[in-house]
Amino acid sequence: MTYQKARATKETDINISLNFSNEPSQINTGVGFLDHMLTLFSFHSGIQLNIEVDGDTYVDDHHTVEDIGIVIGQLLLEAIKDQPSFTRYGSFYIPMDETLARVVTDISGRPYLSFNATFSREKVGTFDTELVEEFFRALVINARLTTHVDLIRGGNTHHEIEAIFKAFARSLKIALSKSDVDGVPSSKGVIE
Repeated sequence: MTYQKARATKETDINISLNFSNEPSQINTGVGFLDHMLTLFSFHSGIQLNIEVDGDTYVDDHHTVEDIGIVIGQLLLEAIKDQPSFTRYGSFYIPMDETLARVVTDISGRPYLSFNATFSREKVGTFDTELVEEFFRALVINARLTTHVDLIRGGNTHHEIEAIFKAFARSLKIALSKSDVDGVPSSKGVIE
């Protein structure tokens, strides 16, 4: 099933579709480094993304990055609600040469982001590294996930961010995988 959403504000015009397939993603955010990270996320999560964005990047990349996180989070929430069962918890470590990142995800219905990453540089090319946390905060809140991001070892800033995106993708893939127990994976019988 394909999930689709459009979001138009005075700052961004976003169209995103999401589905669980191995088809290649088509990503055009207007922010080259983010395109690269979302392509990696798509590949490692098994989630196809088609993204087209017209954002006010002449100001800076903030609105575009944050709003994409919002929409992906909203689409993930829709997709999660349609899953007959899922594992719920996922964690993954990714080494990226000299760097090491860990991401732990709980499809809890309680949005919370713990982001523990100090990047080596403030920019990768023209991309402001502080926007990585903004992206994940927007996604996690809107998907209603509990997610802990830890950059355990740093080095090259590109590697640091890439390791985080890949670790998040893999932890989410595990959390979304079919559970061996039918129904909601909670002793309360509900995830809200």
